This record gives sequence, C-alpha cells and structure tokens, in this order.
Amino acid sequence: MGDLYALDFDGVLCDSCGESSLSAVKAAKVRWPSLFNGVDSSLEDWIVDQMHVVRPVVETGYENLLLVRLLLESRIPSIRKSSVAEGLTVEGILENWAKIKPIIMAEWDEDRDFLIDLFGKVRDEWMDNDLATWIGANRFYPGVPDALKFASSKLYIVTTKQSRFADALLRGLAGITIPAERIYGLGTGPKVKVLKQLQEMPEHQGLTIHFVEDRLTTLKNVIKESELDGWNLYLGDWGYNTQKEREEAASISRIRILALSDFSNKLK
Repeated sequence: MGDLYALDFDGVLCDSCGESSLSAVKAAKVRWPSLFNGVDSSLEDWIVDQMHVVRPVVETGYENLLLVRLLLESRIPSIRKSSVAEGLTVEGILENWAKIKPIIMAEWDEDRDFLIDLFGKVRDEWMDNDLATWIGANRFYPGVPDALKFASSKLYIVTTKQSRFADALLRGLAGITIPAERIYGLGTGPKVKVLKQLQEMPEHQGLTIHFVEDRLTTLKNVIKESELDGWNLYLGDWGYNTQKEREEAASISRIRILALSDFSNKLK
C-alpha cells in the first residue's frame, strides 16, 4: 500500500541552530534592552556558541530567548534576576531545563504567547530585510533535500516551528514545495494530536506509518498514547539530542535509532 512519514523539521531535516540563536539574541535585545548595555560582540559570540550546546532542550522556538538571557545572567552577576543563574553550567541546563524554565518564566514575569509572538516578529523582520542572510543562517542536513525531492512515500512535516518559516526554508534552501496542508506547524496542536489526525484520515488507511523525531521526550509522549501504537518511531541520531538520550532511546523497544544515511535511503 505504501508508506507515510511524519517528519519533524528542526533537527531532522534542517539544522536551524545558527539562525534561531542569532534571532534569539536579536529578540532578547528587543525584549530586555537594558541587559545588553555594555555587552560586546565577543560575549554575544560566546552566547551563540553555548546555544549550540544547549539546543537539545528547546521544544518551541521562544525558549531560545530564555536561554540567551539565562546564559547572559550566568556571566554577569549584576543583572541577575533569576535564582538559578549563579554557578549554572550548560550541563546543568541540559539536565534540568524542565525545572528551570517555569522558575525563570515566573521570576522574569514573562508570558509564553508574548515571547512566541516577539520571536516570530523578529524573524519576519530579518526575512523581510535580508532574506538571503536569514536563509543562509540555516542548513539542511546532507542528502535530505534530494531524499525529500525523490521520496516515494507520502510526506508530512510535523513541527513546533511556525509553518511560514519551515515553508520558506523548504523553498529557499532545499528547492522543494510541500503543500501547505501537509505542514503542521506551531499552533496546530501537540504532535500526538497531529499524529492521531493523520492516522485517522481515510486516504491513509492501509499505509505503514512512520514518525521521525530528534527529541526523545516527544517520542516518549507518543508511546504513552495507546491509540498511536501503530506508528513506527525513530530517533534521528544527527539531530538535537545528547549521548545520554540516545543511550536511553536504545533501551526502549518501540524506538529505533536512525542514522542520517539510513533516513535518506528510507524516504527514497
């Protein structure tokens, strides 16, 4: 009958960490301008470097803003407003982000929807003013554009990225157009809900269904839902996950660890 693949975007198809980190610094300057007084380019470069290390904790883009400010507070004691910044390391962020995030949101008095909106606006302005540079700050993983172009399977994008950004990158960087109704972006609901919708569509009955993701937490959420037992689950080992997470995934019978070369071959 054929195959259906639901694919995460960031960390599976596209390495967007360079762009999202730079956008987060721009947005953080808009949101908290006084914190950046006296912050020089070398400290900004350090923040962007660290953002690549802590990227596995990010589920939704706005969290990049929180990480930028937290890293800044960890370096500059005089601007600290959070109780967790002192002595904080990137390892500490990787281990404890689920606990840290609600604490800093409360201590900084921030609103999730406001930050999502701000992050989107900053990206939109960058795209409007200099689309080539914005696109160039992203990269598709090797072999992925061809794998998407020549895929014989039915493909859907299921991502926490805003759909318009995923679409712009697919067109501008990979040279691919995926119909809008096949891109489920931020605001379409949790990924478990989207997977349920996809498997229930009449045109998908009888297809073998696969979900490729780079976040172990997301795959574990799928496993909790007995309705989703029909999905074949894969953790992309090239994406935003840690060695510890890959080892844990290897011990879970439902999850298969996937290498990038195998992924490209699967779609073809």
